[in-house]
Amino acid sequence: MNAVPTISTTSEPARRDAIATGSGMDAVTLLVGDLDQQVRFYRDVLLFEVIEQPIDRLAGSGRPDVVTLGRHGVPLVVLRHTPDLPPQQRGQAGLFHSAFLFEDRATLAATLASVARRAPQQYVGSADHLVSLAFYVTDPEGNGVELYWDRARADWGFDGQGHVRMDSLRLDPNDFLREHLAEPAPSDAAIPATAPGAASIGHVHLQVGDVPSARDFYVDAVGFDVMAEFHGALFVAAGGYHHHIAVNTWNSAGAGPRASALGLGEIGIVVPTADDVAALGDRLAHARVQARHDGLTLTFEDPWRNVIKVTAG
Repeated sequence: MNAVPTISTTSEPARRDAIATGSGMDAVTLLVGDLDQQVRFYRDVLLFEVIEQPIDRLAGSGRPDVVTLGRHGVPLVVLRHTPDLPPQQRGQAGLFHSAFLFEDRATLAATLASVARRAPQQYVGSADHLVSLAFYVTDPEGNGVELYWDRARADWGFDGQGHVRMDSLRLDPNDFLREHLAEPAPSDAAIPATAPGAASIGHVHLQVGDVPSARDFYVDAVGFDVMAEFHGALFVAAGGYHHHIAVNTWNSAGAGPRASALGLGEIGIVVPTADDVAALGDRLAHARVQARHDGLTLTFEDPWRNVIKVTAG
């Protein structure tokens, strides 16, 4: 989010086919070229812990080809080693950023301090979005990352149509650190290997070819509700959250389906029950969206070949 939104005043009727309230996001899978470098960034800079690291026994290398990292046992990012793929080009559809939601400002500040000391070159900006405070970095392979904390829902503003009010106001990262960093570390050696406090996947922001097609897919087919929209961007969610998925065309207007490349591998969505997975499968079939349902996971693609996997919580 780098632009000031103007909230749509278009009235939308209540929809009976909305995705289940209580739905949210699951770990994001990234296809990476240099697995060791990427693991070091998410582990040593963002202070995620390695949760799972299966060995590539088929290749006989004794090394992992997939590494899952997260906080307090909750998976946040899955790194899949795919060194033969080319880098993603700037104008392609795909990932704009993965957004990690921190439970409190002290936990967010500890992570931001680690970025400042261990990889300051990866920091790209910050913003007060009214509903949240956000800081932006890129990982070593150019994948966007948002680190953020939500204000209480009681403090969010809405228009008469139920659309949340968001903005992009100045947020000084140094002021934030001075106010919320619990124990400022005098040197890199004093930074803990892991940060206190939990985190989760708050939302995923995509760059797409056009917003109307994204709206048709994520709202009309998948069942998310529109929460905000402005020039070139759309924000959708379940259960009244400010957004679980955002799309924009700021760098990718007119982009077609993605070619195979490094970057986004899969988006994970969690719905409350297996019945909700089945209901979504029925909705997608009605919308003529091809999907595979193996009894546990529903897998399908958006119009730009971004892979989405839905499971029951």
